[in-house]
Amino acid sequence: MVRAADSETSVPERAEERSKQPLPPLAITVPTGRPSLAGPGARPRGQAAQGGKRAGGRLYVIDGIRLLAALMVVAHHYAGTWRADRPGNLIWDRPVSEIMPTVFRVASYGWIGVEIFFVISGFVICMSCWGRTPRQFFISRVIRLYPAYWFAVVFTTAVLIAVPGVWERLRLREVLLNLTMLQSGSGVPNVDGVYWTLWSELRFYLLFLVVVAMGLTYRRVVLFCCVWGAVAMFAPVADLHLLELVANPDGAWYFIAGLALYLMHRFGQDLLLWGILAMAWLMGQLELGDRIDEVERVSGWRGSVAIFTVFLLFMVAVALGHTDRIRWKWLVTAGALTYPLYLVHYAAGTTLIARLHDTMDPRLLLALLTTGFLLLSWLIHRFVERPVSRLLKKGLDTSFARLRNADARG
Repeated sequence: MVRAADSETSVPERAEERSKQPLPPLAITVPTGRPSLAGPGARPRGQAAQGGKRAGGRLYVIDGIRLLAALMVVAHHYAGTWRADRPGNLIWDRPVSEIMPTVFRVASYGWIGVEIFFVISGFVICMSCWGRTPRQFFISRVIRLYPAYWFAVVFTTAVLIAVPGVWERLRLREVLLNLTMLQSGSGVPNVDGVYWTLWSELRFYLLFLVVVAMGLTYRRVVLFCCVWGAVAMFAPVADLHLLELVANPDGAWYFIAGLALYLMHRFGQDLLLWGILAMAWLMGQLELGDRIDEVERVSGWRGSVAIFTVFLLFMVAVALGHTDRIRWKWLVTAGALTYPLYLVHYAAGTTLIARLHDTMDPRLLLALLTTGFLLLSWLIHRFVERPVSRLLKKGLDTSFARLRNADARG
């Protein structure tokens, strides 16, 4: 999951000071004679931009795409999974394809919202990290991920205790370990099944931190995409579990696609970036098919690839500036709801469906639940994420300042 509630879908301040070049050089020298960590396309302050420069600003459309992807996932989990389509299932009690055949056919493709999240994550993380230090990167990830997640773990556990019978409640020790977000690395189940994506995100952050520490440049990000992609491609056949764990072959190429798209956005398109994006599409269509065969079992490969292809083409339009005129302020709020909605909707929502599906029309129930969780997501953002993030940032800034002072005294 990526953040849209703050500046992460905005071009960082340093980026606004730099020009974009259609085909960036691989080395830039600033007047002091030292190589610039800003990467290709950077220019000294006050120097006129070379070529056309797109004005910096928030990419509002990405906020909208993120909420759309989240709603796709919500629809899928409520009315489009194979679990909900089995006779006598614990959610609807009978196959959802019999209750709402049209809704089921559409919702059965909603799982692709997760792949959309991964692509957007690669794009936004690269954007928000440009010009930042590893310390800033670490703090931004902690204050972004944990406040809403902590609330979601407690909230979901409370719902499963109050309304038993649909999902198995974990033992207290397992719930407490879930608060670390590292439970997948310890072999402990997730409080809510949707948390598996956070494990993929964390591994991406860990790998990308290496590039952030070196200083982000066009060349380094391209090299990172190529090396990570190659390792992710060969890790499964190498029969090295640790390598496969780190390389994350199931999600790597979606993040790589997002990185390539951001480089297009920042520096303009070129054949190399198109090649990386094409490779990501080719690897992605294979992973989509594997996921359908092994996990989803309800949608077709052709339809899934078509949806994913349309999304990538739209993201190319975003990267190349064709959606810059979209500046609807309400999209900022829409993006802020995405992460909390994703975290709280599944286990709690399907549990409520199991208790309420005989009390009203199923379509009305879906609409009411989705609206209710959107409202809850806004409350989480307003009264949990914002204040707790501020406290965490202040505390972490103080902690790192003490580390620097201790090193200086030493």
